[in-house]
Amino acid sequence: MTDSITIAADDPQAQDYSDQLRQQIAARIKQQGGWLSFADYMHDCLYRPGLGYYSAGSHKLGAGGDFTTAPELTPLFGRAIAFHIADVGCQLGRFDVLEFGAGSGKLVIDVLLQLDTLNCLPDHYFILETSADLQQRQKAVVKTQIPALADRVVWLTDLPCDFQGVVLANEVCDAMPVHLLTFTEDNVEEQGISLSQDEFTWQSRAIDDPRLLEIATDIRQQIGDQVYRTEVNLFARDWLLSVADRLSQGAIFIIDYGYPFAEYYRPDRIQGTLRCYYRQQAHDDPFVLPGLQDITAHVDFTALAEQALSSGLDVAGFHEQSDFLLAGDITLLAAQLEQESNPVDWLQHSAALKQLLMPGAMGHQFKVLSLCRDLDLLPRLQRQDRRYQL
Repeated sequence: MTDSITIAADDPQAQDYSDQLRQQIAARIKQQGGWLSFADYMHDCLYRPGLGYYSAGSHKLGAGGDFTTAPELTPLFGRAIAFHIADVGCQLGRFDVLEFGAGSGKLVIDVLLQLDTLNCLPDHYFILETSADLQQRQKAVVKTQIPALADRVVWLTDLPCDFQGVVLANEVCDAMPVHLLTFTEDNVEEQGISLSQDEFTWQSRAIDDPRLLEIATDIRQQIGDQVYRTEVNLFARDWLLSVADRLSQGAIFIIDYGYPFAEYYRPDRIQGTLRCYYRQQAHDDPFVLPGLQDITAHVDFTALAEQALSSGLDVAGFHEQSDFLLAGDITLLAAQLEQESNPVDWLQHSAALKQLLMPGAMGHQFKVLSLCRDLDLLPRLQRQDRRYQL
């Protein structure tokens, strides 16, 4: 971790919300004997009702927000994903789509419009959104931009049972709480949060979770005996297990920034991947403005692939985002969009396309893990498949 930094809240009300959350977390630390796992701290910062980052109403996405996701850049992202969805839908006949954390609602708009063009609309497009504020924004966008398709969009509070169709998780797993582990030459401990003069401070203790101990052993074999700090995302494993339990037939597309195990726990990645975002500023101090800044960590795709296999799913593909989008005919879609756009708009789309595809940008940083149950081969997923890296 670097030294703490100073970032000011945008307005007094926002600072007041952050202070309230800080006080509630401090009270929880005291109630739990003076120590809180970082996973529990991160969960409160992001999801505590009314005060957490994803539970409150701050502006998070796009210009003026804290970060920008791929659907915000250009409709080409969602349109290319729609081709992959259509491949699954053609096999199933009748199917649904389930999107986790739909953000601004841009992805649902672009996917449904393209599926409509392909004559492959789902019966329902379900959205499972934890943020009441974002849910209201999504409903307004859907009603305004795709009124003819709005009846197909349904918001859920829980996973549907016996789901048949396609599950989309775009930048979902990186926002799940992670445990922090600290390795010395001859020991490993879990890093958590304590209080010092009513201020948050780091404190480590022995690991008591058997799953964390097992994973720590695997990490140790990868990194050797060096001093090292890293993250383990048990929540993502449990989330995928629950999704797999409800998927009777179909596919899951997990799109996020991350690495396979061997790259995630490289010996030179000694500070891990934990990052925080506030108003387009990136840093690594999670104690700054709790509830007002995003906290993320990269995804271990090998862990998710192993969880999928143990849950009876097929690992159908592992791609860099650029290859996945190219397999979804994004270049053909771009050519069509250029014909439909004026020169100024096309310049923006062209710049966004480079951001999505270029190796130094999202094209390489983001990966796509494709999981299936009871499907025939999906030819698009055979292009530039990197499952060997898992």
